[in-house]
Amino acid sequence: MPAPGVCLNILSERNLKDGQGSPNNPEKFLDQDFHRLQQFCLKERLRFVDNLFPPEMKSIGLGPLKRDDLWRVVWKRPHELVPNPVYIVQGASRFDFIQGRLGNCWFLASVGALTFQNQIMKQVINDEQNFTVDYAGIFHFKFWRFGSWVDVVIDDKLPTIDGKLVFVQSKTPNEFWPALLEKAYAKVCGSYADMDAGNISEALMDFTGGPHMTIKLSEASGKLWDTMRRAGQSESLMGCGTPGGQAGLLQNNVLPNGLVEMHAYTVTGVAEVVCKRRPVKLVRVFNPWGHGEWNGDWSDRSPLWELVRPEDQKHKVVLDNGEFWMSVEDFCRNFSDLDICCSDVNVLAGSHSSSWKTEVHRGQWVLGTTAGGCPNDIDSFSRNPQFRVTLKEPVDDPGDKSSPNLLVSLIQKSHKRNRHLATNFHIGFNIYEVPAHLKDQGEKFPASFFRNAPLIGKNQSYINAREIMEFFRFKAGEYLIVPSTFKPYEAASFLLTVYSKTEAIIEDSSGYGVTRTKMIPRDNDESFQLFPQYADKYGEVDAERLQRLLNENLYAGHSQKKGFSLDLCKSLVALMDLSVTGRLSEFECLRLWKRAVFLKDIFYSKDVSRTGRLSLNELRNALTITGFVLSDSMLNLMALRYGDSNGEITLENFIALVLRMDCMAKTFKRLAAGGPNMMLGENEWMHLTMYS
Repeated sequence: MPAPGVCLNILSERNLKDGQGSPNNPEKFLDQDFHRLQQFCLKERLRFVDNLFPPEMKSIGLGPLKRDDLWRVVWKRPHELVPNPVYIVQGASRFDFIQGRLGNCWFLASVGALTFQNQIMKQVINDEQNFTVDYAGIFHFKFWRFGSWVDVVIDDKLPTIDGKLVFVQSKTPNEFWPALLEKAYAKVCGSYADMDAGNISEALMDFTGGPHMTIKLSEASGKLWDTMRRAGQSESLMGCGTPGGQAGLLQNNVLPNGLVEMHAYTVTGVAEVVCKRRPVKLVRVFNPWGHGEWNGDWSDRSPLWELVRPEDQKHKVVLDNGEFWMSVEDFCRNFSDLDICCSDVNVLAGSHSSSWKTEVHRGQWVLGTTAGGCPNDIDSFSRNPQFRVTLKEPVDDPGDKSSPNLLVSLIQKSHKRNRHLATNFHIGFNIYEVPAHLKDQGEKFPASFFRNAPLIGKNQSYINAREIMEFFRFKAGEYLIVPSTFKPYEAASFLLTVYSKTEAIIEDSSGYGVTRTKMIPRDNDESFQLFPQYADKYGEVDAERLQRLLNENLYAGHSQKKGFSLDLCKSLVALMDLSVTGRLSEFECLRLWKRAVFLKDIFYSKDVSRTGRLSLNELRNALTITGFVLSDSMLNLMALRYGDSNGEITLENFIALVLRMDCMAKTFKRLAAGGPNMMLGENEWMHLTMYS
């Protein structure tokens, strides 16, 4: 049984701080360690079989193949298909592969772009892998996934029908890097079927981890050519897509001009030639099918090539290999969008060589707490996560006085394991200037702030996309970034990345963990009149007697919903049991009773809706009175642990929540002896956690 998710999240945060998640120290996808698994297989003389992405029908999924064909699939290793399998034959190229029976042109177009960048390519495919030295039927690939690089392990069993690969295949029969790369990405997506249909930007980001920009070509400015030229000269990947086709149907109709409707292509280069003494800007495009080309001006057999200078003739290549040239004007007319993903922000910003600093923050929109929606409802909007950004005075650069100095990127991440089950919401962000008199405020800004604060930046519109980004130029000062979905009550995780030319300090305004602002009033020695009625002959109360005491007396003047369960009362006894006997003495019972009455009064005073339950906003207000100021992340956990299916808290769970939080805060303070950390042995830890 694995460790709880909260534990894994803590470890993940620690590992990120220690540098895990970088290309040189990637996270282990699904906790599979390539080197350990490989050594085990070599020692035992086994061929690796991946039980987390098994060579079975469920790894293919429903959709790519007809049901009859699914039953014909046989999973085979490369050496069962050819006598001398090779990982890479004479270098990886965009011309190596042909798309198979899967609608993943968006992925393969990204692979085509990847082959142009040797360093990124090596990072992703680990080009030293082979079928000879230390071969154990196990391979691994690295992808960037929502803020961290992950190492993905697969076996080399590939789906075949009649001895031929079903999905992507190499033009060279004994080359297998494309098929293995596709399988690794299918594992990340959940299945091969989960790769069917998508946006090229997804894979471009997963190959680079860099900032990404989508340009609508119908709205492209005169700077488009310069942007593409800069991207072509740097470590950038570019892809594009055609419009058209009937909504919801991917029929891949080939148009009279040779282009395919609703299809992803790779941009493989740009060039400027001289034709009839006039400069012509050209774009080179590649079809991941490996065939099928544009047949208009500047295509392979276009007569315009006879009119260029001799030195420009080198660009003319007459081969039906899926690659072709076209003018930038025809490119904008026939393609709908251009995606650029790069490692250098200057490429996208159009600025001179500048050093950009990067800050990454993870967050969540949680139902009832931080899923506040857009500013149409300010009260709800103010519950969204908030991030304070302090920009220092920039260093003047005469060549960059009008260029952006800030890039804000927002990526949403679904909680679903399978890509096709994931829902992309319409997301956006708003940026406000923090006035001088509020710069010392340490907590989240309330709704009143947003009614008066000047909005100085936002993305163009809320977009249903995995990522949105926008450039800004701001002066030195303090700002507040509020990422949100368009509608409230839409739950997802997100990644907020801020790139800045100047020194920037970025903080989560919701804070971290729990802050005590005051203590619950101390006990006194007054006698407890109810106690004798429920105590046993030894003058003690166990969980069953406590259950009766609370259910029969605490709800005076209020309707009782469910009451205290026996299990909840056992937890309360464990929290208040100073002598560790499983029973409460009169003194211990009095302490519990006084706190329960105190918390009951707070509960009903904050239950403004008079439902007998606290919404999470009401819960935050109630906890503030008890002395606790919770961060968004901690409030989210409390909603999951103590709330009902709607995230609302009953009186019984409110009392249990506060008493447990109070107990845990005091326990840490005692064991840490005033320090920031505490040390426990395993036996001490087990005693503390299992009876509290």
